[in-house]
Amino acid sequence: MAQREKTVTRLDSNYMQQYDAHVERQKRKKQRLIRRLVLFSVIAMLAIGGMTAYHLEQRALHAEKLEEYKQLEKELATLKQEEADLKQEIELLNDEDYVLDIARTNYFFSKKGELIFNLPDEDPSY
Repeated sequence: MAQREKTVTRLDSNYMQQYDAHVERQKRKKQRLIRRLVLFSVIAMLAIGGMTAYHLEQRALHAEKLEEYKQLEKELATLKQEEADLKQEIELLNDEDYVLDIARTNYFFSKKGELIFNLPDEDPSY
């Protein structure tokens, strides 16, 4: 059986014109809604992307500053140790016996009647 083509004649009544206008308004409303949602989504994605980029940049900067802080703490500890050593050396240099010992050892100063023999550090191999 062959299907017959159904043709319906459209009435040009006032009701049909109002219905068509209503359908057209709904269609435009839906299009505007979709456009607004797309625009909002694009703006939201840009905002989220910007905040993510800023967050990652701040994390990198924080890691860099933390590394610099650790390095400076090590340097501070070294400098404090050096300061303590220098203070100790100042105290020792204020002691006359210590200064005389250094002068006798490094510059071969001697006391009265004392002979200094300079021995080589290396042993002869013969």
